[in-house]
Amino acid sequence: MFRNRWLIALGAIAMAFFLVSADAHARVGGGFSGGSRGSRTFAAPPATPTAPTAAPIERSITQPGNAAPIGQAGIRPGLFGGLAAGFLGAGLFGLLFGHGLFGGMAGFASIIGLLLQVVLVVIVARLVFAWWQRRNMPTPVYAAAHPVSGHSFGGLSGILSSANVLATGDHLTIAKSDYDAFERLLGDIQAAYSTEDLSALRAKVTPEMLSYLSEQLSGNASRGLINRVTDVKLLQGDLAEAWREGNTDYATVAMNFACKDSMVDRATGQTVEGVERSEVTELWTFIRASGGNWLLSAIQQT
Repeated sequence: MFRNRWLIALGAIAMAFFLVSADAHARVGGGFSGGSRGSRTFAAPPATPTAPTAAPIERSITQPGNAAPIGQAGIRPGLFGGLAAGFLGAGLFGLLFGHGLFGGMAGFASIIGLLLQVVLVVIVARLVFAWWQRRNMPTPVYAAAHPVSGHSFGGLSGILSSANVLATGDHLTIAKSDYDAFERLLGDIQAAYSTEDLSALRAKVTPEMLSYLSEQLSGNASRGLINRVTDVKLLQGDLAEAWREGNTDYATVAMNFACKDSMVDRATGQTVEGVERSEVTELWTFIRASGGNWLLSAIQQT
């Protein structure tokens, strides 16, 4: 009986992991929304023709109402993770030590009850997390007079526009050289991620983003896989917003790009998942210190 309880518990853990990770994808960022956007981390970027909507930041070292400086590293556990771990852990503890999941149910009914509890925990935690994000969304400390959403900097050829844009808040001009840098970083970061070159990534992303990408690469390695992202080409892009906080510049751009995204067996080199060329639309936020180079500081799904 004790052995059966261990098997049920392991199955429940696997089920919970599957439910939490069901929306994950490959490529840089793994299909998640995370990173830091200064004081606007938990505020939705303006809609653009390329990205009318943006998913909220799920993982960030920035606390609501605070801006994270360049170079700060770390991971803030999400509310969802804490709730799920607490509720699920309590249920598993009771199951493993003979109290049953719902106080006395056994056998098949206990298994069904466990799975139902996992599903309920996921649903309730997601609702609470969404409510918490809305409640703790910081009030901007800048004057948002004329948003710059909708400025296109890409086309089907991937060539960037040469027009300059003046952002709200502290004045920040985004020039053609900046757009060139954004497009170049899109390709360079995907290439470094595909070759698992952490040194190259370190020069192109913030320490926070490097920690997330390293975590994903380690997960792939543990499964004996390599994520290959090739033939990256920008199709269209819009500047959502650009602003300055102190001596730090921020720019959030919506990018629609095409790529080949596949998982390759590390030992044999054979493709085990994904091979078709596909299109992806994401919002990337770039950050730079005064006089420095742009670095990727956040990715948001659409």
